[in-house]
Amino acid sequence: MALAGNDLAGSPMITTDKKILSRDDLRSRLAEERARGRRIVLANGCFDLLHVGHVRYLAAARALGHVLVVGVNSDASVRRLKGDGRPVLGERGRAELVAALAAVDYVTIFDEPDVEALLTALRPDVHAKGTDYTVDSVPERELAARLGVRVAIAGDPKRHSTRDLFTAIRQKSDG
Repeated sequence: MALAGNDLAGSPMITTDKKILSRDDLRSRLAEERARGRRIVLANGCFDLLHVGHVRYLAAARALGHVLVVGVNSDASVRRLKGDGRPVLGERGRAELVAALAAVDYVTIFDEPDVEALLTALRPDVHAKGTDYTVDSVPERELAARLGVRVAIAGDPKRHSTRDLFTAIRQKSDG
Protein backbone atom coordinates (compact mmCIF):
# COMPACT_ATOMS: atom_id res chain seq x y z
CA MET A 1 0.00 0.00 0.00
CA ALA A 2 1.34 3.43 -0.90
CA LEU A 3 1.19 6.10 1.76
CA ALA A 4 0.88 8.94 -0.71
CA GLY A 5 0.48 9.46 -4.42
CA ASN A 6 2.38 11.91 -6.57
CA ASP A 7 2.02 15.44 -5.30
CA LEU A 8 1.49 18.47 -7.50
CA ALA A 9 5.24 19.02 -7.81
CA GLY A 10 5.64 15.56 -9.32
CA SER A 11 7.52 14.00 -6.40
CA PRO A 12 7.55 10.21 -6.49
CA MET A 13 5.15 8.49 -4.16
CA ILE A 14 6.31 7.02 -0.89
CA THR A 15 5.79 3.27 -1.03
CA THR A 16 6.19 1.28 2.15
CA ASP A 17 5.26 -2.18 0.78
CA LYS A 18 8.67 -2.64 -0.79
CA LYS A 19 10.35 -1.86 2.53
CA ILE A 20 8.32 -4.24 4.73
CA LEU A 21 9.61 -7.76 4.24
CA SER A 22 9.30 -11.18 5.79
CA ARG A 23 12.41 -12.45 7.55
CA ASP A 24 13.23 -14.82 4.66
CA ASP A 25 12.81 -12.13 2.00
CA LEU A 26 14.86 -9.74 4.11
CA ARG A 27 17.70 -12.26 4.41
CA SER A 28 17.85 -12.50 0.61
CA ARG A 29 17.76 -8.73 0.20
CA LEU A 30 20.53 -8.26 2.77
CA ALA A 31 22.70 -10.80 0.95
CA GLU A 32 22.42 -8.55 -2.12
CA GLU A 33 23.30 -5.48 -0.03
CA ARG A 34 26.34 -7.23 1.45
CA ALA A 35 27.49 -8.28 -2.02
CA ARG A 36 27.61 -4.55 -2.81
CA GLY A 37 29.82 -3.98 0.23
CA ARG A 38 27.14 -2.25 2.28
CA ARG A 39 27.23 -2.28 6.10
CA ILE A 40 23.95 -3.45 7.68
CA VAL A 41 22.54 -1.94 10.89
CA LEU A 42 19.69 -3.49 12.87
CA ALA A 43 17.50 -1.43 15.21
CA ASN A 44 14.32 -2.60 16.88
CA GLY A 45 11.37 -1.49 18.97
CA CYS A 46 7.62 -1.42 19.51
CA PHE A 47 7.03 2.02 17.95
CA ASP A 48 3.47 2.06 19.31
CA LEU A 49 3.16 5.82 18.99
CA LEU A 50 5.89 7.22 16.78
CA HIS A 51 7.56 10.24 18.39
CA VAL A 52 10.64 12.40 17.94
CA GLY A 53 12.79 10.11 20.10
CA HIS A 54 12.10 7.25 17.70
CA VAL A 55 12.96 9.40 14.67
CA ARG A 56 16.23 10.52 16.25
CA TYR A 57 17.12 6.96 17.31
CA LEU A 58 16.56 5.60 13.81
CA ALA A 59 18.42 8.47 12.12
CA ALA A 60 21.40 7.92 14.45
CA ALA A 61 21.24 4.16 13.84
CA ARG A 62 21.29 4.74 10.07
CA ALA A 63 24.43 6.85 10.45
CA LEU A 64 26.23 3.73 11.75
CA GLY A 65 26.05 1.98 8.37
CA HIS A 66 24.70 1.98 4.84
CA VAL A 67 21.45 0.03 5.29
CA LEU A 68 19.06 0.33 8.23
CA VAL A 69 16.81 -2.61 9.05
CA VAL A 70 14.19 -2.09 11.75
CA GLY A 71 12.58 -4.97 13.60
CA VAL A 72 9.10 -4.00 14.80
CA ASN A 73 7.61 -6.05 17.63
CA SER A 74 4.44 -7.92 16.68
CA ASP A 75 1.18 -7.12 18.47
CA ALA A 76 1.52 -10.23 20.65
CA SER A 77 5.10 -9.31 21.53
CA VAL A 78 4.10 -5.75 22.50
CA ARG A 79 1.30 -7.09 24.73
CA ARG A 80 3.79 -9.37 26.49
CA LEU A 81 6.24 -6.49 26.99
CA LYS A 82 3.89 -3.57 27.73
CA GLY A 83 0.73 -5.17 29.13
CA ASP A 84 -2.99 -4.88 28.47
CA GLY A 85 -4.14 -2.05 26.24
CA ARG A 86 -0.99 -2.14 24.14
CA PRO A 87 -0.30 -1.83 21.37
CA VAL A 88 -2.62 0.98 20.41
CA LEU A 89 -1.64 0.72 16.75
CA GLY A 90 -1.54 -2.65 15.00
CA GLU A 91 1.73 -4.16 13.84
CA ARG A 92 1.16 -3.47 10.16
CA GLY A 93 0.35 0.19 10.81
CA ARG A 94 3.39 0.57 13.06
CA ALA A 95 5.57 -1.09 10.41
CA GLU A 96 4.24 1.27 7.73
CA LEU A 97 4.94 4.33 9.85
CA VAL A 98 8.51 3.21 10.50
CA ALA A 99 9.01 2.26 6.83
CA ALA A 100 7.89 5.74 5.77
CA LEU A 101 10.90 7.31 7.50
CA ALA A 102 13.70 8.29 5.14
CA ALA A 103 16.38 6.76 7.38
CA VAL A 104 14.79 3.30 7.19
CA ASP A 105 15.57 0.91 4.35
CA TYR A 106 13.77 -2.24 5.47
CA VAL A 107 11.28 -3.27 8.16
CA THR A 108 10.36 -6.70 9.42
CA ILE A 109 7.88 -7.68 12.11
CA PHE A 110 9.10 -10.13 14.76
CA ASP A 111 7.11 -12.09 17.31
CA GLU A 112 9.81 -13.25 19.70
CA PRO A 113 10.13 -11.65 23.16
CA ASP A 114 13.55 -10.26 22.23
CA VAL A 115 15.57 -9.61 19.08
CA GLU A 116 18.02 -12.52 19.44
CA ALA A 117 16.42 -14.71 16.73
CA LEU A 118 16.40 -11.74 14.37
CA LEU A 119 20.07 -11.01 15.10
CA THR A 120 20.92 -14.65 14.42
CA ALA A 121 18.93 -14.77 11.18
CA LEU A 122 20.07 -11.43 9.75
CA ARG A 123 23.61 -11.14 11.16
CA PRO A 124 23.90 -7.37 10.79
CA ASP A 125 27.24 -5.61 11.13
CA VAL A 126 25.86 -3.35 13.87
CA HIS A 127 23.05 -3.78 16.41
CA ALA A 128 21.83 -0.31 17.45
CA LYS A 129 19.92 0.25 20.68
CA GLY A 130 18.48 3.46 22.10
CA THR A 131 20.02 5.58 24.82
CA ASP A 132 17.92 3.93 27.51
CA TYR A 133 20.64 1.24 27.26
CA THR A 134 24.39 1.22 27.69
CA VAL A 135 26.62 -1.12 25.70
CA ASP A 136 26.88 -3.25 28.85
CA SER A 137 23.12 -3.39 29.49
CA VAL A 138 21.98 -4.42 25.99
CA PRO A 139 20.19 -7.76 26.56
CA GLU A 140 21.54 -9.25 23.32
CA ARG A 141 25.16 -8.14 23.85
CA GLU A 142 26.56 -11.65 24.49
CA LEU A 143 24.88 -13.13 21.43
CA ALA A 144 26.00 -10.15 19.34
CA ALA A 145 29.59 -10.69 20.48
CA ARG A 146 29.43 -14.40 19.54
CA LEU A 147 28.05 -13.47 16.11
CA GLY A 148 30.67 -10.75 15.54
CA VAL A 149 28.01 -8.01 15.58
CA ARG A 150 29.06 -4.65 17.03
CA VAL A 151 26.63 -3.19 19.60
CA ALA A 152 26.16 0.59 19.46
CA ILE A 153 24.01 3.06 21.35
CA ALA A 154 22.19 5.53 19.11
CA GLY A 155 19.90 8.51 19.48
CA ASP A 156 19.44 11.43 21.78
CA PRO A 157 19.08 11.22 25.58
CA LYS A 158 15.95 9.37 26.67
CA ARG A 159 13.58 12.30 27.21
CA HIS A 160 10.72 10.95 25.12
CA SER A 161 8.54 7.96 25.76
CA THR A 162 5.35 6.52 24.38
CA ARG A 163 4.12 5.92 27.93
CA ASP A 164 4.56 9.64 28.77
CA LEU A 165 2.74 10.65 25.58
CA PHE A 166 -0.20 8.37 26.42
CA THR A 167 -0.32 9.83 29.94
CA ALA A 168 -0.35 13.39 28.58
CA ILE A 169 -3.11 12.53 26.09
CA ARG A 170 -5.24 10.96 28.82
CA GLN A 171 -4.75 13.97 31.11
CA LYS A 172 -5.80 16.39 28.38
CA SER A 173 -8.86 14.33 27.49
CA ASP A 174 -9.86 14.06 31.16
CA GLY A 175 -9.36 17.77 31.79
